[in-house]
Amino acid sequence: MKIAILGGTGEQGPGLALRWARAGEEVIIGSRQREKGERVATELNQELGKALLRGTDNASAAAAAEVVVLTVPYSAHVSTLATVQEQLKGKIFVDVSVPLDPENPRRVIMPPAGSAAEEAQQILGAEVKVVGALQNVSAHLLRDVNATIDCDVLVCGADKDARLTVMQLIERLGIHALDAGPLEAARLIEPITALLIRLNIRHKVHSAGIRITGLPT
Repeated sequence: MKIAILGGTGEQGPGLALRWARAGEEVIIGSRQREKGERVATELNQELGKALLRGTDNASAAAAAEVVVLTVPYSAHVSTLATVQEQLKGKIFVDVSVPLDPENPRRVIMPPAGSAAEEAQQILGAEVKVVGALQNVSAHLLRDVNATIDCDVLVCGADKDARLTVMQLIERLGIHALDAGPLEAARLIEPITALLIRLNIRHKVHSAGIRITGLPT
């Protein structure tokens, strides 16, 4: 499956790219500037020891992929969506963005739509299958491809088959995924990131995550 990671040169993108590439997925790293996407892909390929990744601009990456993952900071959320709206039609779009307060990342400022994922669905329209996922995973752990990520990922979205596809891709990362239901669940999931940041600061770590217990295996 071809996966594009938009904003793939930031904090979360490289870790996701490395882990999916090592699992055998075809990954395209997107950036606002094609040259930056190419440069980061080259650097990550050197780390992998194989030319498994390629880099380009966000629009080209989105056009070439079947599943598109957005990992930009929330400040670039709406503007990035506007540049790839046409390329996303008919595809699965995974929104990793969290509307953190720019003045204090231990808080969130939820958009009028209710969540970043719901905002994306409003902008992109019904032709795009928006899924919220991976908001609560430590970028620090993702980047360490040898690290075990001991947490659950909550996946929400209006389309059940799209949720299942994204859950399967998350399992390929070596992380357990759980179906959290419709997209409006993102209103509950996204703020967890601010709580985890608070815990990381308090306990001087970079790896806080969540684990859901009591569910059937």
